Amino acid sequence: MHQARTTCPYCGVGCGVLACVENDRITGVDGDADHPANFGRLCVKGSALHETLGDHGRLTRPRVDGAEVDWETALDAVAERLQATRRDHGKGAVAAYLSGQLLTEDYYVANKLFKGFLGTPHLDTNSRLCMASAVAAYKRSLGADAVPCNYEDIEEAELVVLVGSNLAWNHPVLYQRLRTAKSRNPLMRVVVIDPRVTDTCEIADLYLGLKPGSDARLFNGLLAWMADKGRLDRVYLEKHTTGLDDALAAAREGDGAVEAIAADCDVDPERLETFFYWFASQLHVVTLYSQGINQSSSGTDKCNAIINCHLAGGKIGLPGAGPFSITGQPNAMGGREVGGLANQLAAHMDYHSPGAIDRVTRFWATEHLTPDVPDGPGHKALELFEAIERGEVKAVWIMATNPAVSLPRADRVRAALEKCPLVIVSECVADTDLLPYADIVLPASGWSEKDGTVTNSERRISRQRGILPPPGEARHDWWIITQVARRLGFGEAFAFEHPGEIFDEHARLSGFENRDGADSARLFDISGLAGLDRAAYDALAPIQWPVTARAPQGTARLFEDGRFATPDGLARLIPVRPREPEQALSEARPLRLNTGRVRDQWHTMTRTGRAPRLMNHRAEPFIELTPEDAQALGIEDQQLARLTGAGDDYLGRVRVSKGQRRGEVFVPMHWTGQFSGRASMGGLLEAHRDPVSGQPESKHGAVSLEPLAAGWEATLLVAADLAVDADWCDTAGYWARIPLGGCQRWQLAGGRSGERPDWLAWLSAHLPVAPALWCEDPASGRLRAAGIEAGRLRWWLMVAPPRELPGLAWLDERFQESARGESLDAARRRRLLAGCDDGAADSGPVVCSCHQVGRSSIVSAIHAGDTSVEALGARLACGTQCGSCIPELKSLIEESAEEERAHARAEPKPESIDVA
Repeated sequence: MHQARTTCPYCGVGCGVLACVENDRITGVDGDADHPANFGRLCVKGSALHETLGDHGRLTRPRVDGAEVDWETALDAVAERLQATRRDHGKGAVAAYLSGQLLTEDYYVANKLFKGFLGTPHLDTNSRLCMASAVAAYKRSLGADAVPCNYEDIEEAELVVLVGSNLAWNHPVLYQRLRTAKSRNPLMRVVVIDPRVTDTCEIADLYLGLKPGSDARLFNGLLAWMADKGRLDRVYLEKHTTGLDDALAAAREGDGAVEAIAADCDVDPERLETFFYWFASQLHVVTLYSQGINQSSSGTDKCNAIINCHLAGGKIGLPGAGPFSITGQPNAMGGREVGGLANQLAAHMDYHSPGAIDRVTRFWATEHLTPDVPDGPGHKALELFEAIERGEVKAVWIMATNPAVSLPRADRVRAALEKCPLVIVSECVADTDLLPYADIVLPASGWSEKDGTVTNSERRISRQRGILPPPGEARHDWWIITQVARRLGFGEAFAFEHPGEIFDEHARLSGFENRDGADSARLFDISGLAGLDRAAYDALAPIQWPVTARAPQGTARLFEDGRFATPDGLARLIPVRPREPEQALSEARPLRLNTGRVRDQWHTMTRTGRAPRLMNHRAEPFIELTPEDAQALGIEDQQLARLTGAGDDYLGRVRVSKGQRRGEVFVPMHWTGQFSGRASMGGLLEAHRDPVSGQPESKHGAVSLEPLAAGWEATLLVAADLAVDADWCDTAGYWARIPLGGCQRWQLAGGRSGERPDWLAWLSAHLPVAPALWCEDPASGRLRAAGIEAGRLRWWLMVAPPRELPGLAWLDERFQESARGESLDAARRRRLLAGCDDGAADSGPVVCSCHQVGRSSIVSAIHAGDTSVEALGARLACGTQCGSCIPELKSLIEESAEEERAHARAEPKPESIDVA
């Protein structure tokens, strides 16, 4: 056994991972204690990485027009069809749509091929959906797509402001670093600004539950308040910035009183002024912001409103201070470094940058080849698929992403792909919602196989190392692209044989005609890493750019000298005029829709959905709303309901939550047609976008909600190897598939009130094994049954609401035993319909995914006297590994205490006795 160092492929934190390799398998993962992003910490997703591996469900052979072919045939088909499209319809008819899941080397050769040699500007990335507004704001204000801070600044701050970021769930390792820093520094304060009360609020000293879309009004109010109270850093402003007067004039439009701002944001005025005072009074302030800010039709302005306040107070370029945009994907920043956005060229050069087109053309030119670089930007993500819909773009190559699910108006995206003459998909998973639209499917390598670099939220470049060989005939994305380029006649420019060679060219381009220290220098520069041989590239330690001759060890923090990446070296304060969300509420759609991630899942679940324990915390798609709204709509907790929005409907299970605001609902972004019938949140959203960044407004939908009428609900467990006719997905009104260790769980609902299927006929139609055990209550419609074949459990059915389920761990163990060929003994066979051992307690829904500790077990321990997180950890081990469940543990402790207080208040008082 040996350990291999690599990098986690999930969020933008960029945690170092130690993979334990034994007999050509990764048997476990640990956090890398030497990696400066995480110092050994891992969240539950990272710690389950080895559980997502294996050849099952992987694409292993290329396909052309539905038929499996060899690589020569597939690569020839890609090259011939791209060339024909370009010849017959022009360069602009060809496009690519990339992903922050690609490594920097993959991104580089894709950008070089499409923009440099196919001559089309239409190459964009799904980073447009999460980071484009933050990028545009940094460039408008600071002069470059350059995060000024690092993670240590979070720990060194006196005030940390979290805006539109559920850090506890979306970037758990950073949250744990902040939580630890706060416990060590009693003077540190944390403010959370978010429409939802999330687990992140567990460490908040102040919470502002603002109205969705009002962020710019709030930070404009802060800027004006700082000016009115004499809290501006006039020296810093005069020496290092420009634009204050215009920014202040815009901020002061409308009523500037704290009460008026509070009313517009729907927050308490005293709490708002407390935040203003805290921000203005501290120099060491870090503002962390994420998709709640970015995913808006005015996201760029919101980001600039935050940056304005930092510049106005001089709270940037020093330890513990700065506006810090937290990246969503593992390599969104690396993709931007190489030109992965449609408005970029390469190495942070834009089309409008003086001399950039000529510079890139000359760098990419070879002895016999001259690049055909476009003269202007291409279609951004939403525009790209609208161009496909109009028939202007006739060939698109999609790599490592799923626009059939993730984009707004996903129904229109799917229709556009359906009629597109050529759709090429590079993918590592055999079943996604995108693959039915692909004419050519190319099997790509995945995490543990890919070899290259990624860049995290703090500009830190890390190696993601290839540990295992790709399964079957899967190949690395950079290899696939270079092979196609050679067939197109561009082999001289794509003679790469190793990712280290690509990285070297990327590093050299970053320093090409980029004078280190000169006023005109481009800030992104890793020329100090050029010239690495393969051994040095493989051993590359994590390092933050810029990496130059003047900074060979990298650069931890930017703008410390107060000089910015603008032509005159001055940062710009940008006038911001707040705007309401584009998608307005109406009588037909009166509820504001918010979307986001859940703790244990990632994007469209192609990776996390392969790890059963990651499915237990939130097993089904859900709709979260307040108790008051639920009562008004006649909907109960755990009932199924339907959301109706812009395109597709969304079916999910209701979760009543006091953390929601009235008139608002929240749904997760992860579920696809592979895991549920109608739970794609993209179909609920109109395709509104920020006019500057092009980022979609994914946080501000408008929907209606109604109960889903269903005559029955059922849970069906099916052995993983049992061949079944799963067309129940078509007949059930609602279905969700939930992988378990030894079986697949299907949650089903259908029919109208009072309807009861003939379950014996239903089972015979869909399952090849007849019922061996059967128990029915005709009066209530309840039923339990099990199929046994050769002594092995093959399926198990319960017709009843899922709240009546036993804990499924016991049944899953029986399926796993059956998969090993073990027969059920008499005692366990007798307990099958009960679904548990005699007298066993149900542990309830999983709270701690690391140790699979359920809610009921935790509540019982609390009632037994374990009324602290530490005590619960000592008894049950929950909260002792990644720490992601700690906020939920604290909530359960508080709920229990509140129940006890309510019970005490309700106790009858003894009657007084008059003894007179």
